[in-house]
Amino acid sequence: MCGIVGYIGTKPVVPVILNGLKRLEYRGYDSAGIALGGGESGLSIRRASGKLRNLEALLADDPLRGDYGIGHTRWATHGRPSETNAHPHRDCSGSLVVVHNGIIENYRALKEELSAQGHVFLTETDTEIIAHLIEEENTVARCNEDIDIPLEEAVRRAVLKLTGAFAIGVISHEDPGKLVAARSGPPAIVGFGDNEYFLASDVPGILHYTREIVFLQDGDLAVLTKSGVRFSNFEGKPIVRSPQHISWDPAQAEKNGYAHFMLKEIYEQPRAVRDTLAGRLCNASGVIELPEINVSPETFQSAQRVLIASCGTSWHAGLAAKFLLERMARIPVEVDYASEFRYRDPLVSGSDIGLLISQSGETADTLAAQAEMIAKGSQTVAICNVVGAALTRKAVGTITTNAGPEIGVASTKAFTAQLAALLAFSLYAAQSRGTMTPEEIQALSQDLLKLPALMETALRSCQPVCESLAEIFANASDFLFLGRGIHYPIALEGALKLKEISYVHAEGYPAGEMKHGPNALVDETLPVVCVATKDIHDPTSVLKYEKTLSNIQEVTARGGRVIAIAVEGDNEIAKLVEHTIYVPQAREVLLPLIEVIPLQLLAYHIAVKRGCDVDQPRNLAKSVTVE
Repeated sequence: MCGIVGYIGTKPVVPVILNGLKRLEYRGYDSAGIALGGGESGLSIRRASGKLRNLEALLADDPLRGDYGIGHTRWATHGRPSETNAHPHRDCSGSLVVVHNGIIENYRALKEELSAQGHVFLTETDTEIIAHLIEEENTVARCNEDIDIPLEEAVRRAVLKLTGAFAIGVISHEDPGKLVAARSGPPAIVGFGDNEYFLASDVPGILHYTREIVFLQDGDLAVLTKSGVRFSNFEGKPIVRSPQHISWDPAQAEKNGYAHFMLKEIYEQPRAVRDTLAGRLCNASGVIELPEINVSPETFQSAQRVLIASCGTSWHAGLAAKFLLERMARIPVEVDYASEFRYRDPLVSGSDIGLLISQSGETADTLAAQAEMIAKGSQTVAICNVVGAALTRKAVGTITTNAGPEIGVASTKAFTAQLAALLAFSLYAAQSRGTMTPEEIQALSQDLLKLPALMETALRSCQPVCESLAEIFANASDFLFLGRGIHYPIALEGALKLKEISYVHAEGYPAGEMKHGPNALVDETLPVVCVATKDIHDPTSVLKYEKTLSNIQEVTARGGRVIAIAVEGDNEIAKLVEHTIYVPQAREVLLPLIEVIPLQLLAYHIAVKRGCDVDQPRNLAKSVTVE
């Protein structure tokens, strides 16, 4: 989950690395550091605890000079946040430094072995053993082979002894002018510029300098020099990796006048949904075409189940997909937390379709769930926001969500883009299985094309209301979120957004479960946010709405303060509740993408009123690339 940036080229090194780390600080912000090679002193390091600005202040007072370097922003796993535990980490002699994202599972055994050989460790981290292990490989080579092996060979020999997940960058003054990277698990990318080369753990870190990217695969080792990049595997065999062009505009990664990235990304949702749906809905012949998923209509026809696994916000999207697929394609769906999936020895067969959802495509638990599905014979499809990510490489096909880079740790536009992709997937499944007529598919496709405009309307109308409600409820200590059917996952997402960024305790519940416990929590201090939208043309939706009104009356009868999310024109609900936020009317299956907007805005404004760090909430990181 940490951020890594490396650079070798003709530009001043420190500004390039700091600029990249700023754009990756969403991956971790417990401490930061930078190391440069090629200067008068060989290797120079600066490290600081806390956010990146502390490192910037240190560099302003005590500058670094060099020709190439690596930097790191940390999300702590082994060892508390401190300057001592900040990366980069040195070996014993100080001849080389390492930055690392991931967890080394066998670090204790390696540390004992290295300590017995005379190595002295100064930190609480698992990363430090990597530096010492590389140093030891050099020492062994000198003793046994009577040679000084190149840095990449020492790195290659060292990583073969590591167990766990790692993406690393290494530089050494004994083998200058060289930056070595290796990947096994967490993401690592190499960027190609004009006589300059970059290393990063995510695209936004180098997007301002290049869009030509190689995504390192598991078992890849890269050597960056001023003359180019060489790739090999961990066995030392040269391999070819060709750059791919990333179409993201660098301006997408800037705030563009918004106070926070999260607010900017909330407002980018109509564009993200529009771009995700582009070219995927009914063509002139009225047919849904998703060739990129590489699953034939015949496979959908014979499929017995769809198994969905994902984490966090993506799990909420997966839960909503259960309602979509079962209603539209009439196929049973199971939804698992990816972190739990493989530990229950799940029943998976070749007749199941696995569906994995991840913004980054590098979420460790989701990758493990995918591996479990594949091992048991299931075809897997990925829904992912990053082209070339690990999840997509292991899937038979992918629906890419064209949300662009999402910088705020709390996901917003990636979530609605996932829902849009899942709608397209559900339509294709329904078409393949013959559970919707061509006319029904055509009509729903046309309504989907109108969805971004409805989301824009919701943004305009909900923004001032949510800001006013934040003034009223910013000091509440608890919230309850309710919803029925497909609106229940949206209630869960609303609760998650609030707790993530405002640190207010919030729970999401199915509205029908109030009598089974949650009613005990209701008093005059408890705000209850109820997703009470309806599709007036859908009898089932209207019935759910009427049941939800009964639940609202249960809450108000006990003094609870209800904030209702309702469709425009619903005057009945306003008579029952203290506050109402209206969103445009839409089909039942489209309402989740609209009704989540006021929940995001409410969480955002409450967090701002409480003085919280909206983009970088405590104890969280954007991409969870370790278990």
